[in-house]
Amino acid sequence: MGSQYEPLTPETLGGRLAQIGAITDRLGTDPSSWTVREVGDGNLNLVFIVEGGGDSVIVKQALPYVRLVGDSWPLPLKRAFFEYHALTRQAARDPGSVPEIFHFDEEQALIVMERLHPHIILRQQMMAGEKVKDLGKVLGAFAARTAFRGSDLSMSAPDRKADVALFAGNVELCDITENLVFTDPYFDAELNRHTPELDGIVAELRADIDLKIAAQHLKRAFAARSETLCHGDLHTGSAMVTADEVRVIDPEFAFYGPLGFDVGMLIGNYLMAYYAMPGHIADEAARSDYKDWLLDVVAETWETFREEFSTLWRTERNGMLYPAALYEDQGQGFAAEQALQELLHEIFCDLLGFAGVEMHRRILGLAHIAELDEIEDTALRAACETKALRLGRHLAVNRAGFAGMDAVIAMARAIDEGDGR
Repeated sequence: MGSQYEPLTPETLGGRLAQIGAITDRLGTDPSSWTVREVGDGNLNLVFIVEGGGDSVIVKQALPYVRLVGDSWPLPLKRAFFEYHALTRQAARDPGSVPEIFHFDEEQALIVMERLHPHIILRQQMMAGEKVKDLGKVLGAFAARTAFRGSDLSMSAPDRKADVALFAGNVELCDITENLVFTDPYFDAELNRHTPELDGIVAELRADIDLKIAAQHLKRAFAARSETLCHGDLHTGSAMVTADEVRVIDPEFAFYGPLGFDVGMLIGNYLMAYYAMPGHIADEAARSDYKDWLLDVVAETWETFREEFSTLWRTERNGMLYPAALYEDQGQGFAAEQALQELLHEIFCDLLGFAGVEMHRRILGLAHIAELDEIEDTALRAACETKALRLGRHLAVNRAGFAGMDAVIAMARAIDEGDGR
């Protein structure tokens, strides 16, 4: 391909990618025999399925603007560079969790990768009321392994500092998170939108001083605590699933941030799906069963994170933090365990806060979630969203007061049944 960037189209893709061996080895050397479909439904990028020779690949190309908004919001192409490097690190830290990369072209801002088939986006599976085997275990382990192995608990100090410097360049996508997640939902920002029936609770939340302070404390943690390489946008739209397999995609928002960020955003999305179910499952018994399953996934995700993080602490704690020379080598393994429990408590409080603000921004900000947005009855949608907003407020403001995930789940149920505010 030439060095001058040009967005692909279904008509031009074959001719422009026909010299890439990683593609022709799979699809054949005659691009006229390939079938190309543009399937991108996200906010930022072009995504193509390319089929040929009995095989298929995904071609993902960044656009120089936010696709959701248009060219009035320019965005640098280098985000494909960060996505590529995040995927390579995630593949090393949790093998088999992300698509295999076949080719990366920095100048054209494109990645050619494994097509996950017959996988579908997790949020679509949830909206259909379909369960996924071991969902919480797989994603909890992914969040724990990438958090631990991308931190000073595991990496050498020079390697981690070099990686922090590399990902520090993902300025514009961090800026999106800093504004759209932590700031815009809490005042009448230009890009915000919400269901009209929410006007009363929106005014209440935007007048809530404790909530606005909590959101900015969390923003400070996001901006200042470069603890580990985060996926940066881990939610039910960034996992592809079958009934019994889960893979993680789309880490273009990758940055070095708090250990609890990814797992918190993920759990916030589970909880929104829980409240959205009246808009997707008509049968009361089936809906109740699925909602119970979603709350089980919340519990399973956190419990798996705790267990996997603890195992890695005990077996792979080779970085500069909490060295064995201070604890186990001095016959004080119990002190290492105390430090672990204190760190896990800190991560738990953080994840609750990040879950809370994620629930707010997906209802009050620019980028909503389909689980709620596609409920056509606006009164029903607003009722579901109000519950999510209430829980989000509790999680953000009172994050240090929850004794454990069981208490969070009890609060979620109480709000759902009309007994909590």
